[in-house]
Amino acid sequence: MRATKAVIHLENLRLNIGLIRSHIGSKPKICMAVKADAYGHGVHKVVQTALSEGVEYFAIATVQEGIDIRLEGVTAPVLCLSLPLPSEIPDLIRHDLTPLVADVGMAALLDAEADHQGRSIGVHIKVDTGMGRIGCRPDETVDIARWIARSKRLHVAGVCTHFPAADMASNLHREFTLRQIEFFSETVEDIRRAGIDPGIVHAANSGAVISYPDSYFDMVRPGILVYGYYSSSEQRREIPVRPVMALESNIVFLKSVPAGTPISYGMTYFTRESTKIATIPIGYGDGYSRLLSGKASVLIGERQYPLVGRVCMDQCMVDLGPDSDARLYDPVTLFGPDPKGPDAEQLASLIGTIPYEITCSINKRVPRTFTDLR
Repeated sequence: MRATKAVIHLENLRLNIGLIRSHIGSKPKICMAVKADAYGHGVHKVVQTALSEGVEYFAIATVQEGIDIRLEGVTAPVLCLSLPLPSEIPDLIRHDLTPLVADVGMAALLDAEADHQGRSIGVHIKVDTGMGRIGCRPDETVDIARWIARSKRLHVAGVCTHFPAADMASNLHREFTLRQIEFFSETVEDIRRAGIDPGIVHAANSGAVISYPDSYFDMVRPGILVYGYYSSSEQRREIPVRPVMALESNIVFLKSVPAGTPISYGMTYFTRESTKIATIPIGYGDGYSRLLSGKASVLIGERQYPLVGRVCMDQCMVDLGPDSDARLYDPVTLFGPDPKGPDAEQLASLIGTIPYEITCSINKRVPRTFTDLR
């Protein structure tokens, strides 16, 4: 195995799931987001671990992601959060994935294909209460529910919405989210008054799990929180989750250089004194962002050292200073749960992004290894 690897701490995943369950109570189900290869963590091991911790549902973004889970023998419900193309509908139904419906047109396509396959399927109606992405308007929802209830092969298995600002702290964002919860609750009641069972009602993402218990309904959908991070720096740190991924490598080359030595492409960094430069075999070709050039630090031993010069496709350099006792092949942590080093949230803040992007960007070239220290 190459030096650079992503170590997935399944014991932290178990911890985080347990903390979320304790926070929300025993009633709501947990639908864990495992799209984008479980946010870069390796979907198959993550799903098996989550199942062993009592997670009831999983959420993915693409039909192929759902198929990959099914091919591993997972029979738990899998909710597809994005809308499929018509050409994907046969596989979606064949592999028992649960689709969202936001209009009658999609419902009709699903009904026709389900009839062709001789199957009945449950669908979840997606209501747009303010996200502005996919979803029907609240005032359209009952008509769509009625159409589904009259269809040959479909039934309403759930109703859901999504919050764009549940992790933000301002009064504007809080009032907006509270209005969303109110609109959504009224819409669900309208479905019930029409004599239709809404099925599983769900809305709460990671931000709402923390801040809006009134949004739990029948099921919550945590994403980044399960993997050890908060979705916004504005949120209260009420649940002591731990990062699940550690990005690790080793020093593969060491050299002493005089003051004034340029490091890496573009000569953007010159050493300020005689120093030692360590080369680490990871770069933007692995998903370690070039934007981190000259901004990030890494953990070697008990100390953090600055990343210097531009991050290359396959390598990056670290200035150890003149007196470091770091040695060739010493372990290097680029981010992870160790409090002595940086984590993905800290790296994200350096380049104006979110921890989701940091973990999701670590690509397939980087092998995943798994620990489970129970």
